[in-house]
Amino acid sequence: MTEERLYKLFQQSVEAKMNAGEVLFPDILAAGDIMVDSLLNGGKILICGNGPSAALAQIFSNSLINRFERERPSLPAITLGCDLTNVTAIANEKSFNEVFGKEIKALGNENDVLIIFTSSGNPSNLVQAIQAAHEKNMHIIALNGRDGGNISSLLDVNDKELRVPSNSRGRIHEIHLLIIFCLCDLIDEQLFGPIE
Repeated sequence: MTEERLYKLFQQSVEAKMNAGEVLFPDILAAGDIMVDSLLNGGKILICGNGPSAALAQIFSNSLINRFERERPSLPAITLGCDLTNVTAIANEKSFNEVFGKEIKALGNENDVLIIFTSSGNPSNLVQAIQAAHEKNMHIIALNGRDGGNISSLLDVNDKELRVPSNSRGRIHEIHLLIIFCLCDLIDEQLFGPIE
């Protein structure tokens, strides 16, 4: 790989982020408000995704439970699908499509928010997660990409989709990570005031 190729990758990343920001700023603010309202009303944040999106889910829950940019009280967040015993039991006895939905049915409540991460919008287990969350009257925030896939059509007026306007899997994941950091900053500022 040449320096020219590296420069081009950095340039593509910056351009994709700026383009996404222009489109997504209002929706990111609205998603932050949904999460803050949930937390202020005793709700918790349930988060899920597959593969690299599962890693993003864990980064998000860690930033809520532990800390983001400052010390502050822990916020209630759960990354779904992290308990290998639950995942393998559900996948073996039922179907891998149900691994998130069954956990939502057990752990989710009306004041909670489900955050899903996907670059394609098509995983069947995330489709079932949305259906389970709707049964519990939970809000859903979908960090999505490409054309939105099957997930876009399942969201209702109370849900929020943050769809990255890109077809590049790498750019979508990068921007999802940036959105996580934006949401954490919004939540911390609204709950604990601006950073001095």
